[in-house]
Amino acid sequence: MRTSIATVCVSGTLVDKLHACAAAGFDGVEIFEPDLIAAPESPEEVRALAARLGLTLDLYQPMRDVEGVDEAGFERVLARAEAKFALMQRLGMDLVLCCSNVATATIDDDDTSAGQLRRLGDLATRYGVRIAYEALAWGRFVDDYRRSWEIVRRADHPAVGLCLDSFHILSRGHDPAAIEQIPGEKIFFVQLADAPLLSMDVLSWSRHHRLFPGEGGFDLAGFVGHVLRAGYDGPLSLEVFNDTFRQTDPARTALHARRSLRWLEDRTARGGSIPSTAPVALLPDSAEPAGFDFVEIRAEDTSEIEGMLASVGFTPRGRHRTKPVTLWTAGRARVVLNEQHARDQAPHLAALGFEVDDAEAVTRRATELRTPRAYRRTYAAEQPLAAAVAPDGTEVFWGQSADEGEPAWVAEFEHGDPVRESRILDVDHVSLTQPWQVMDESVLFYTATFALRSESATEVASPRGLVQSRVIASPGGRIRIPLNVAPPIVAERGSATGLPQHVAFACTDVVGLAEQARERGLELLAIPDNYYADLAARTDLPEERIARLRELGIVYDRDGAGEYLHFYTRTVGQIFWEFVERRGGYDGFGAGNAPIRLTAQNADGPAGRVRR
Repeated sequence: MRTSIATVCVSGTLVDKLHACAAAGFDGVEIFEPDLIAAPESPEEVRALAARLGLTLDLYQPMRDVEGVDEAGFERVLARAEAKFALMQRLGMDLVLCCSNVATATIDDDDTSAGQLRRLGDLATRYGVRIAYEALAWGRFVDDYRRSWEIVRRADHPAVGLCLDSFHILSRGHDPAAIEQIPGEKIFFVQLADAPLLSMDVLSWSRHHRLFPGEGGFDLAGFVGHVLRAGYDGPLSLEVFNDTFRQTDPARTALHARRSLRWLEDRTARGGSIPSTAPVALLPDSAEPAGFDFVEIRAEDTSEIEGMLASVGFTPRGRHRTKPVTLWTAGRARVVLNEQHARDQAPHLAALGFEVDDAEAVTRRATELRTPRAYRRTYAAEQPLAAAVAPDGTEVFWGQSADEGEPAWVAEFEHGDPVRESRILDVDHVSLTQPWQVMDESVLFYTATFALRSESATEVASPRGLVQSRVIASPGGRIRIPLNVAPPIVAERGSATGLPQHVAFACTDVVGLAEQARERGLELLAIPDNYYADLAARTDLPEERIARLRELGIVYDRDGAGEYLHFYTRTVGQIFWEFVERRGGYDGFGAGNAPIRLTAQNADGPAGRVRR
């Protein structure tokens, strides 16, 4: 599959963008006209640089407002077009994007538009240029690809064809199935963008909220399937207008973009009914992870974390035989405490591990996606674990699931205590706070590399603004990872992301566990009495049960027949623990209690203690 990307997708100068797109592995680029106009390099120098980098210059864009005008207006269009075509000759480009008229159209007539495109095609032919006509979702008269195809069909000119853009089609809810009725040779170019499913004006949606494939709610695999079945054999190109990508490192953004296209190629190939000649290939198969293997906390001094784990019934399993690392376990939950290379670092969540059915397949998949890899020294007698670096810097490991018992790497920890019974069963979920600029990239990282799914999205009120949250999970629920973006002002709290991370453990008896933890001196997060008064008002829980929850600081949620009981520890460094009990098939995260927790944590922090 030939790949391309519009230079508008990444930040920097035109030269920066070309270098970044080439390094990411794209075959070609669309030149966005404002990038060329602002560049000090001549068109000939841009052409030569692209050739040296191995990039084709696939599309010059955009040329606006070219049809549906009166004769005097069209004469001005022809003069403007001739200058553009001459410029394209200097660039060595042969395809220009012409958008349906937004600003100057006065004639709503397909024959008039077709005649003007035919005359434009005659002029373009003299310069060796073709025209790709695109229906903008907000076009004054032409806003549907089916109408743009009818105009192109009536124009009946070999230099006039279509550009199909997934955003303009899917944002309007138009059925893309009719693409298959368009002859493939008349589809001159295909542009792709994903987007969140929003209710807003389509122009603002397009200009600020497009995403790379796999990060939004559009069925891009289905869209590409229709295009391929029509017989299109040109490049698949990304055109993503997004405020975040225009501010981030161009090399990283371009690699992220290329990864999204590789993911989309795999999804399209798996969609079925694709022509055998279609240039799409599968990624190595990777089943969903079987569960969490471990979580790792790194700090210069992990003793306070050790005390917390001991108070809730974790067993110290000893120290690693070659590293300053200890292991604590309870049920299937494994917590690694790492003091290596952690000078002056407060406790924070540094890594997590997945158990997978085929570790080699995941490694091959990560390699083909060019996922950044993590390196840790492993000696000959130690179990090797492959790892990648998530966009937020978290290291994510994967290892072969054990058929029974514990994974092989556990045996590398020596002089620990015998395993004892615990109310803790496993890791229920891991909540990761994301820097604002990597949230969408993180979604793609987990879905593409580990076959996880992007599920619910929500906003949670905190004392300092809204926390945006998006859940990544395996279909079976063994892996649950809420990704959170804090309000910018919260970053003042002292970490790069502004909110602490946390690990939630699944328990058999959360009330008994809270009692045990209290008896052993563990400080739990204080929940205000107002919460329990409200709980009594909105539920039918017995008064004595609510009193017991209040005494222990346990919060409660209900979903149909299911119940969710959970409590939190105080934050140490950048980490806190949550202990949860799911009853009756409850499948959420107690989202209604999150504002209570965030407010309590704010009051428990340094600023809150000073005010009191």
